[in-house]
Amino acid sequence: MSAQAVLFDAPGPKARRRHAILTVLGLLLAAGIFGAFIWRLYETAQLEPQLWTPFLEGQTWTQYLLPGLWRTLQAALVSVVFAIVFGLIFGMGRLSQARPLRWACGVIVEFFRSVPVLLMMTFLFFFMARNFGMPGQTASFWAVIVGLTLYNGSVIAELVRSGVHQLPKGQREAGLAIGLTPVKTLRSIELPQALTAMLPALMSQLVVILKDSALGTAITYPELIAAARQLGSRHGNVIAAYIVVGIIFVLINWLLTVAAGRVERFINRRGHTAAPAKTAASTLVQGGGAPGEFGANIADAVEEEVDDWRDRNQRGRRVADE
Repeated sequence: MSAQAVLFDAPGPKARRRHAILTVLGLLLAAGIFGAFIWRLYETAQLEPQLWTPFLEGQTWTQYLLPGLWRTLQAALVSVVFAIVFGLIFGMGRLSQARPLRWACGVIVEFFRSVPVLLMMTFLFFFMARNFGMPGQTASFWAVIVGLTLYNGSVIAELVRSGVHQLPKGQREAGLAIGLTPVKTLRSIELPQALTAMLPALMSQLVVILKDSALGTAITYPELIAAARQLGSRHGNVIAAYIVVGIIFVLINWLLTVAAGRVERFINRRGHTAAPAKTAASTLVQGGGAPGEFGANIADAVEEEVDDWRDRNQRGRRVADE
C-alpha cells in the first residue's frame, strides 16, 4: 500500500471534477494577475524597447550584473560553509550529556534564531567599521557573512537536533552496547543518519541563505540587488533591472532545487540497492549482517549443526538395529 493511499482516500469522480474546476480557476486567476501586471507596465511605458536594450549589451553584464552576481554567490558560499560548521557544533552541543554545555548551546541557538538577520547585519556593520577600522565594503562583506552564519547556523543546529531525536532509540543503544561512548555514538552512528534524513531541509536552507544575501544591499554591500539599482539609475529602467535580477534569482534557486532533488534520489538509490543473498555462514565469515542479527545467525548455524548430528545418529542406530 502506498503512502498516498494511507494518508487519504483516492478522489472519486465528483472530487476529480471539482479539482479540475478549481485548477482551471486558479490558472485563470494567475493569468489575469500576470496580464494586469503586463498591462500596467505597458501603461507606464515600462515596456519600451530602449529600457530593455541595455540588457543586450555586454558591458551591462560585465560591469553590473555579473560582478553583483559573483559577490552574491561569494557571500552565500562562505556563509554556507560557516553555517554548516556552526550548525554541526552547536547541534551536537545541544545533544551533549553535559547539562551546562547543553543549556549554553540552547541559549545561543534560540537567541540567534530570534534576532532578525537584517538587524544583525546592521549592528555588525557599524560595529566592525567603528571598532576595527574596516573599510566600508570589507565591513559590509563580513557583516553579511556573520549575520547569515549566525541565523542559518542556528536553524541547521535545530535540524541536527531534531534529526537525531527522530532516529530510533535502538541506534544509540546499539552503539553503547558495543562499547562506544555517548559522544562517539553520536558522531559515528546517529549524526550521519540524521544528516542524510535532513538533507532536503538542509538544501532548502541553502536557498534561504542565497536569498537573504540580498539583505546586504541595506548596508552598502555591492551584491546583485545593489548592481540592479545602479544599473537602473544609469539607464532609467529600474523596474526592468529588478525584473531581470528577479529572474536570475529564480533560475539559481531552481538549479539548487534540482540539485537537491538529484542528491536525495542518489542517496535513496544507494540506501535501497539490493545486495546478493548470503547464507548465515557466509555472513558470519565476511562480518556482514544487519545490526542485531549477529547472535541470531550464530544460533541458527548451531541449531542446524545439532539437527544434522541428531539425524546422523538416528540413521546410524537404525542401521545397527537392522
